[in-house]
Amino acid sequence: MTTTAGRSTSPRRPELAVWKFASCDGCQLTLLDCEDELLGIADRVRITHFLEASSNPGPGPYDLSLVEGSVTTAEDAERIRHIRAASRRLVTIGACATAGGVQALRNYADVAEFQAVVYARPDYIDVLATSTPISAHVPVDFELRGCPIDRGQLIEVITAYLSGRTPDVPAHSVCFECKRRGTVCVTVAHGTPCLGPVTHAGCGALCPVYDRGCYGCFGPSNSVNFPSFIPLLRRDGMDTLDVVRVLRTFNTAAPEFDAASRKEAQR
Repeated sequence: MTTTAGRSTSPRRPELAVWKFASCDGCQLTLLDCEDELLGIADRVRITHFLEASSNPGPGPYDLSLVEGSVTTAEDAERIRHIRAASRRLVTIGACATAGGVQALRNYADVAEFQAVVYARPDYIDVLATSTPISAHVPVDFELRGCPIDRGQLIEVITAYLSGRTPDVPAHSVCFECKRRGTVCVTVAHGTPCLGPVTHAGCGALCPVYDRGCYGCFGPSNSVNFPSFIPLLRRDGMDTLDVVRVLRTFNTAAPEFDAASRKEAQR
């Protein structure tokens, strides 16, 4: 493309931003690990803001924002509103951003009591009583689950929005992945408790491949039936405390896991 003055110009590339809230940075590192895949889209997108990779962020607005981490402070809550206003599309990545993360375990306890025990000067700590997903504060266009996220699903989300289509990320459970891989069901074969029937696919059924039960790092699938499922966990040897603990891990604030664990805790 040339201008009337004869100068060569390039079409505007969509601008991508990556943001961090309360998290371990693992999902951002997944993006950096997509080296070969990113080469294929590097000429179609400009990464404007990504502090994990560059200390020279651009001001926006942004065509696509990827947000890692949960909201745990009042400052976080304010910042995510500014990011949403500056972003045409906003996608949350990882268990912290989609379901509060392991830090959401604070939601079941007295944070002020923890602060008094852990910190010599708790009055220096400015934190909310809960850890909440990004969707509890602003509208989200898509949630990409996992702890950490799957690189293939991440590239699919980015390329989908660059192409103007809806991301094609499966909504079925881990059990489907076990069947597709030909993995013998650890529950049927060994009586091992497994969250596979209620957990979102995306990990490739990694734990069952090694004869371990799934422990739900990709959060709830789109179709769960805990009233029928929890008795199966008890049949396979879990007591009430075991059930509550297995539901309160990476995705403890996911509504389905949260409701089921609270119900169990009241038994």
